[in-house]
Amino acid sequence: MIFVTLEHILTHLSFSIISIVITIHLMTLLIHEIRGLRDSLEKGMIATFFSITGLLVIRWISSRHFPLSNLYESLIFLSWSFSIIHMISKIWNHKNDLSAITAPSAIFTQGFATSGLSSEMHQSSILVPALQSQWLMMHVSMMLLSYAALLCGSLLSVAFLVITFRKNIDIFCKNKIFLIKSFFFGKIEYGNEKKSVFNKHTSLLSFRNYYKYQLTQGLDYWGYRVISLGFTFLTIGILSGAVWANEAWGSYWNWDPKETWAFITWTIFAIYSHTRTSQSLQGTNSALVASIGFLIIWICYFGINLLGIGLHSYGSFTLTSN
Repeated sequence: MIFVTLEHILTHLSFSIISIVITIHLMTLLIHEIRGLRDSLEKGMIATFFSITGLLVIRWISSRHFPLSNLYESLIFLSWSFSIIHMISKIWNHKNDLSAITAPSAIFTQGFATSGLSSEMHQSSILVPALQSQWLMMHVSMMLLSYAALLCGSLLSVAFLVITFRKNIDIFCKNKIFLIKSFFFGKIEYGNEKKSVFNKHTSLLSFRNYYKYQLTQGLDYWGYRVISLGFTFLTIGILSGAVWANEAWGSYWNWDPKETWAFITWTIFAIYSHTRTSQSLQGTNSALVASIGFLIIWICYFGINLLGIGLHSYGSFTLTSN
């Protein structure tokens, strides 16, 4: 009974803390001068990490198995993965450029797990025979860590595409306006004035593009680093899953829907890694591949579970009904 009470408290505590973190993050976007808000954001994410960690540990002790037996527990673990990625990125980069993605991802994931699934899935249950293996911790944890990292990296690539597209639109519109103005200042006596307008326009455009260039370069850099980490986890997860499948079902690969989409996900991000080796394919091309991978991950993670078919049907779920 005490474990159920502690689990209930930690579930709502972590969700409340991360909700406050999102509110603080939105305030920091509007008010840049208040440094204390950013410090509170980082402290909130640390508190969220320890709350979710405590929740997972309590479920582990009470159920006597690693808490990754159903979709609810996997979503909680995914939310924990987002929070730990947030903390690691903070250590690597004190500005923590990933906070705009990791914090919302954590709250949406945990929010769906808490209120979007049926109450029956919140209860710990005995593992089905297929999950009664030491490979459960290795395989499922690696897959969920890879999903978290790949989703964060893919969202950075999406942001890169949006900013790059807007920048190109702005340049096109400004150049078009300048050409129209230049047409009306076509007389010789306005030659010097036209030249002055051109110089001012060029300097202003360069000034604004400099900061957009820095931002896009940062998004591209961190997107590549995070996706590379996720791709490594995904590879380990698929290999460990193949060994586990051989022990449980007598075959390393069965082309189960979950396995097939995991392979498609791995192929997409292998293509992404290949595009990063060519200078001509970096930037927009690689970001497009990562954006496609973002959709593929959700199909692999949620789509197959929603259908509830194949050898991985134990991961199917039921939404709450009013």
